[in-house]
Amino acid sequence: MLKTLLRQVGQFRLATILTPVFTALEVVMGVLIPYVTAWIIDRGVLGNDLNAVYRYGALMLVLAAVSMTMGILAGRFSAMASTGFASNLRRAMFHNIQSFSFTNIDKFSTSGLVTRMTTDVSNLQNAFQMLLRVSVRAPLNLITSVLMCLFISGEVSVVFVTALVVLGVSLFLIIRRTVKLFSQVFERYDEVNRVVQENVAAIRVVKAFVREEHENKKFGRAVEGLYQLFVSTERLQALNHPLMMLVVYGCIIAISWIGAHLVVGGSMTTGQLTSLFAYVMTIMMSLMMLSMIFVQLTMSAASARRITEVIDERPDITAPPQAATVVENGDIDFENVSFMYHKDATERAISDITLHIDGGSTVGIMGPTGCGKSTLAALIARLYDASEGCVKVGGRDVRDYALDTLRDAVAMVLQKNVLFSGTILDNLRWGKADATPEECMEACDIAAATEFIEQMPEGLNTELEQGGANLSGGQRQRLCIARALLKSPRVLILDDSTSACDTATDAAIRRALATRVTGVTKVIVAQRIDSIREAHRIVVMNNGRIEAVGTHDELLATCALYRDTWEMQTQADPDFD
Repeated sequence: MLKTLLRQVGQFRLATILTPVFTALEVVMGVLIPYVTAWIIDRGVLGNDLNAVYRYGALMLVLAAVSMTMGILAGRFSAMASTGFASNLRRAMFHNIQSFSFTNIDKFSTSGLVTRMTTDVSNLQNAFQMLLRVSVRAPLNLITSVLMCLFISGEVSVVFVTALVVLGVSLFLIIRRTVKLFSQVFERYDEVNRVVQENVAAIRVVKAFVREEHENKKFGRAVEGLYQLFVSTERLQALNHPLMMLVVYGCIIAISWIGAHLVVGGSMTTGQLTSLFAYVMTIMMSLMMLSMIFVQLTMSAASARRITEVIDERPDITAPPQAATVVENGDIDFENVSFMYHKDATERAISDITLHIDGGSTVGIMGPTGCGKSTLAALIARLYDASEGCVKVGGRDVRDYALDTLRDAVAMVLQKNVLFSGTILDNLRWGKADATPEECMEACDIAAATEFIEQMPEGLNTELEQGGANLSGGQRQRLCIARALLKSPRVLILDDSTSACDTATDAAIRRALATRVTGVTKVIVAQRIDSIREAHRIVVMNNGRIEAVGTHDELLATCALYRDTWEMQTQADPDFD
């Protein structure tokens, strides 16, 4: 974990090194000031030597000025190093997430990834800055102050040793408990983020069903759980301050009593006793800062673990060293393919699939909900890898291709495809970065999207809200189909991607695909048989297996599931769709 985090320091190594150097110089200058103060009292004030007061006073001002300068430089470099470190952490996580397969993404919840990119990184940024400055300042202040106290009076040092033992044991007991609590805190953060994301994404549904009160209660429960955990941790941390004050005041009383006897006895000067009080306050403040460091590190340890989990996560799907970079044709083969979403799953999503699809043909896939239709389609684009068996495209195992080569050749349009904020043209150019407006409009014409685009004031330059929220579901699906067509793929997969379109629009898209998109293998996953009845072959799936394969007429005669579905859909009310 530590190696992973240190790699993210990257280009900020110099600032990371200079921060503790300037902090150490700041501390050394600051520690000498109380000693010089003792000289002013003993040699200047009590010695009635005004020149000594001026001389040592000037020295003290120089030390203070140097200490302040070093502190400013340390603060500047620590800010640079910590913010740069946080930026690199976010960049490393985001870049790695882009390489994740669907299996990897399923491992981390969306809300969990958001928490790691925001709250966890902020915690680690604060901890890193504290490590660079406070973790150098506090121990160095502590050590140098104790050495100065030993130099001034060894007898008084017993007080510090006793204080260190008391605080050390107390801090250990407090930290041991807070470590467990902070791990639970960040799990609660994930829960709060999940509730917020779900509510914002589905706010129209919430309002349509008048469930605002229900959502408020759900959010309240999530926040209450986070509140209770924070109260528990803060209750433990709150013990630090009174415990520290008890030790500080105890030390002051003990030093006053012991020092008074030493001053009266002549073995210590008044100035030395004064400097001892300054040093004891420095020691106690250093101990308090150390306790803060332990608390911050305890809290950030959970964040560090969660961040490194994302950075160190290796994609399940990778390309071989000598990956193929050309897909010869649109032939698709499934050879004894089985698939499970998780290695420890007890049931297969699909089982023993053997199927050949000729390049340039149109194949429909239908079956009940949850029968494995979408899973089968996802294996073609290698969004998942088959658990058993082999999936081939263009006569070659999909695992032999470079991922960008395969996915450029296999365009997939999902039922819940997403549009991004920006113009319609920006979204279409995801399919082809240098597509001209004319090419985009041609693809939109095939996808039956031309009419509604031309009705918009800005046409292709119309701005879309996040997720295309200012478009209907059918309009979004048609833009997604056009986007996929701009890739000029070998294989086009439409996974229930016209479900939000009316039957007339669905029919128009099918006609355009059949007559204007030739030589492309089209795999159409659909619930409506009307959407696939003209396909060259139709695959009927049930319970993760292929139940029958044939044309529309053949399946009506031989497959009971297909026939029952057809009869149910054709006998339904004409406005059913």
